[in-house]
Amino acid sequence: MSPKQTTSGSDQSAEEDKSISRRRLLVGSVGAVGGLVAAEAALAQTAGAHSAHTGGAPADGTQMAQHRTYPGSLSNRIYSINPVHPDMADIAENPTNIPPPLTRREPATVRVDLETKEIEAHLDDKAMFRFWTFNGNVPGPFVRVRVGDQVEVHLKNPEDSWMMHNVDFHACTGPGGGAGATTAAPGEERSFTFKALNPGLYVYHCAVPPVALHIANGMYGLILVEPEDGLPPVDREFYVMQGEIYTEEPFGSSGLLTESYDKLLNERPEYFVFNGHVGALTDHYPLKAQVGETVRIFFGVGGPNYTSGFHVIGEIFDKAYQLGSVTSPPITDVQSISVPPGSANIVEFKCEVPGRYVLVDHALSRAERGLAGYLIVEGPDNPDVFNAPPNPHDSGH
Repeated sequence: MSPKQTTSGSDQSAEEDKSISRRRLLVGSVGAVGGLVAAEAALAQTAGAHSAHTGGAPADGTQMAQHRTYPGSLSNRIYSINPVHPDMADIAENPTNIPPPLTRREPATVRVDLETKEIEAHLDDKAMFRFWTFNGNVPGPFVRVRVGDQVEVHLKNPEDSWMMHNVDFHACTGPGGGAGATTAAPGEERSFTFKALNPGLYVYHCAVPPVALHIANGMYGLILVEPEDGLPPVDREFYVMQGEIYTEEPFGSSGLLTESYDKLLNERPEYFVFNGHVGALTDHYPLKAQVGETVRIFFGVGGPNYTSGFHVIGEIFDKAYQLGSVTSPPITDVQSISVPPGSANIVEFKCEVPGRYVLVDHALSRAERGLAGYLIVEGPDNPDVFNAPPNPHDSGH
């Protein structure tokens, strides 16, 4: 079980006055409603004119266009070897960081500790960003409970935060999913308890206005409410979430980037990411399995705005639990799944052939903005299933 989850029981005003920081504005607002208004006002004041994002000039002549290359393309992650990545302060959540399946068959009280951490960390190999996180990672910790459990949520917002934060659990039946009960200014702690009434895979996220900005900056995660008899056993489970990041600076910029409120409102992200940042599931934490093993991926979309057409290149989902429902029969033999923002899905498949399989959103332009992950499958060849002669143009293996 995750170290942050324990069980008990049976088992541009910034230009007008640069001396006013977001944190001082928020700390000065004691009431929850006042704090939310202050948060929204402070963030609105920080939105400035964004830089124009221009592409390269077209090649001259049709013959040249036939041979044109795109050296800045990030879709090379789909079919080429892992790029070299420098050392970095990393907020990416390891996709294997999942509490094990529950073996108890009686309800219990489960304590979930969330600490909101605002961290400057690398966004890609040359840019950094101030992420807002639960427990220092994006997505936040994977929470695993059983239907009927009492879930005791404790949220701490450290003194050095700039913003108010809270948490809304989609698995919770109650006002705001607990958002009002957990709204905390810097230096405060809040808690509430809810009963997990409905099994399924659910999103949780921060819900302080502007809600979309708190989510885009990294404040989302998944909670699995297992059915009474649990899920069917598999060999490996993985935790993957998709998100968008909106920066004033255009994609590919260097240095410390700043969030763009204008681009957020216009739904124009500069980056699309799996598990927090560009390269999280390629350079840092590629998924790994063996030939013959069964794999389950808990997949969610933090968003806040874009639906994902989740696909694993070279694999077919044997089962897909639509919208995270574990009580409805799964659909079978699926190439891709559609997952809207604030929702989730569970996919399962067997690894038949060794090689590198690539996780994508099949809106493949998003791969050019950082969205790709790897599943590395090792083991003996299986020519009955896949057999191809070497191709000198194939750099995928």
